[in-house]
Amino acid sequence: MRAALAPGIRLLRALPRDSRYRGLTLVLTFFCYTSYHLSRKPISIVKSQLHPNCSALDPNPHNDSNGSMWCSWAPFDGDNYKELFGALDNAFLVAYAIGMFISGIFGERLPLRYYLSGGMVLSGLFTALFGLGYFWDIHALWYFIVMQVCNGLVQTTGWPSVVACVGNWFGKGKRGLIMGIWNSHTSVGNILGSLIAGVWVSSAWGLSFIVPGIIIAAVGIICFFFLVEYPEDVGCSPPLHHMASDEEDAGGVTTNGKDPEAVTSNEGPLNTSGQSSTDCPDSPKEAAEEPEAISFLGALRIPGVMEFSLCLLFAKLVSYTFLYWLPLYIVNVAHFGAKEAGDLSTLFDVGGILGGIFAGLISDYTGGRATTCCVMLILAAPMLFLYNHVGQNGIGTSIAMLIVCGALVNGPYALITTAVSADLGTHESLKGNAKALSTVTAIIDGTGSIGAALGPLLAGLISPTGWNNVFYMLIAADVLACLLLTRVVVKEVRGWCGYMARKRGSSVQLTESVLDGK
Repeated sequence: MRAALAPGIRLLRALPRDSRYRGLTLVLTFFCYTSYHLSRKPISIVKSQLHPNCSALDPNPHNDSNGSMWCSWAPFDGDNYKELFGALDNAFLVAYAIGMFISGIFGERLPLRYYLSGGMVLSGLFTALFGLGYFWDIHALWYFIVMQVCNGLVQTTGWPSVVACVGNWFGKGKRGLIMGIWNSHTSVGNILGSLIAGVWVSSAWGLSFIVPGIIIAAVGIICFFFLVEYPEDVGCSPPLHHMASDEEDAGGVTTNGKDPEAVTSNEGPLNTSGQSSTDCPDSPKEAAEEPEAISFLGALRIPGVMEFSLCLLFAKLVSYTFLYWLPLYIVNVAHFGAKEAGDLSTLFDVGGILGGIFAGLISDYTGGRATTCCVMLILAAPMLFLYNHVGQNGIGTSIAMLIVCGALVNGPYALITTAVSADLGTHESLKGNAKALSTVTAIIDGTGSIGAALGPLLAGLISPTGWNNVFYMLIAADVLACLLLTRVVVKEVRGWCGYMARKRGSSVQLTESVLDGK
């Protein structure tokens, strides 16, 4: 079932430009998911304010015996505050992980524009309600837990929807680079969320949630008026999602030496009249009979879905542990203030932007998505060890290592959740049925979200024994993520070897032909 054309798009179609829809979709989905991550980040910034070191502040005006906790926000004023912070994180992340598996199924069967914009408005509501607990003087743990659970559930509407929209508009040829750049919305959202939350964290931390809540709701309303789900809705031809089997080998290297997108104009195939797909006519095409949405088990049987899903579980465990605990780690180890720690933690996300772009570019050039992920994961393990032991020796060292760690940790995460998900959602085995994009994306990201829930939980349980043990846990997760892709990496390497052998054979035959001619 598809929705009627969005009102804002009816206005855009009257403008004298023919090639605007792909750019519009890319920019709009970028801002949509930026706002999702912007609204998730405040909790990690506000933690240090919910339980600060009160003995370093002014004298206790209440003259209580506990001089180190009088300024904390109940119920986070006890010695078990780290466990309570872990409970807050997991209330969101467990709800997100469970909801993600269901969300993809709904995303295939409901209009994406309604589904995405509705989820954004609801997410804004629950984010703001969490912050209103400050102004309403709420100190009941259950209130904050419920807000986190509700927000986690409605935020599952985001990722399957935006990946499906972008996958519907862009073919495979430059997908890694395009989605690597586009996926910087995750880090941009984290950076903006940290900066916005940091403005009010020390004065009125409730606004650190209310303002991001308003922003995501406003972007959701814009999405409702302007998002185009399918190229066919505005008369454009869909892109090529994969090449014919005789043009691409098992390793993803094109054997004819051509760019997979070379037969297209601006990512779209030429139609029978020779008109480029980006030259969209004024009237939309007649809607063809829609293929049936793929089942959950059918999506699991697509080659590579299980391996990349399990790899993402451990990769996302590492990424989300940094997302939720890095500011507190910097406060405890480097002894910065809450705002300074939040600002410094954004450098990890700056590295994530660079890592996502680099991973997409390399995987496009080599055709090896799994190999690119494995190499970055292998390099990430020693860098995490070094950051924990020497990363706080100076501000310059800390900045450099945060950027490098962010690139190596978030690069594979970004590649799997974007280009890999879109590749698998339009796999050749589906025979042109693109109705698997949301389901495949939800399975991969849902499995990864289990790791995202486990990481902060384990960090909360392990951190009282020392931050060294937290980093050992993160290094072990990186190694496991790499090992889970071994089978796919071997397949890619064999594909490259076969391609090189055929290339050498062709060169030998050409040389012999030249010699015979002489």
